[in-house]
Amino acid sequence: MRKKWYFYTSLTVIIVFLSYSFKPLKLDTKEWFLRKNNDGAQYQFPSLQQEDYTSLNIPYTGNLFIAFKEAIGFRESENKYKKVNSLGYLGKYQFGNQTLRSIGIHDTQKFLKSPKLQEKAFVALLSKNKSILRDVIEKYDGKVVNGILITESGILAAAHLGGAGSVKKYFRSNGKRYIKDAYGTSIQSYLKAFGGYDTSFIQPNVNAVVTL
Repeated sequence: MRKKWYFYTSLTVIIVFLSYSFKPLKLDTKEWFLRKNNDGAQYQFPSLQQEDYTSLNIPYTGNLFIAFKEAIGFRESENKYKKVNSLGYLGKYQFGNQTLRSIGIHDTQKFLKSPKLQEKAFVALLSKNKSILRDVIEKYDGKVVNGILITESGILAAAHLGGAGSVKKYFRSNGKRYIKDAYGTSIQSYLKAFGGYDTSFIQPNVNAVVTL
């Protein structure tokens, strides 16, 4: 009888212990999950509300740099590294020959065959444009121009589309000058579509080149 009592008592203790061991911990939102945009909106993930995830793109990349480059890549070429458009622009990010030469790339066939080289080229061009447009970024980042909230990433995206010189002309006209590429895509649309991403780690370097 005593052995049975010990057995059931021990079994009860084990069950209680296991129950507490697997009990979900309280989910607390941490400050490092918060990402703020300049428009005052606040995004918080993970969320305790299931409905927050119903229309979320997976994987969730928020305003991180990877989201910025993939968004531009998709707009330019649907992220196709080997794409050449009707004007001869090349790769995932649709580089022109002159732009490639400015960052040290002269072999376009090698460029088309190398995703790694294309990704390096994208970062190098951002670095070059960030240096050229340093004054524009300092003056307009966080301000509203022609109804658009201007951010560093939007400025860099616009420079990728039309060149740094075109971006300077746009802001000298206070956004009144309509500047577009050969397909009719405007610099203003890029300022809006690609604003709010984190490009802070890009180091400005007017002499940036791709090292193979």
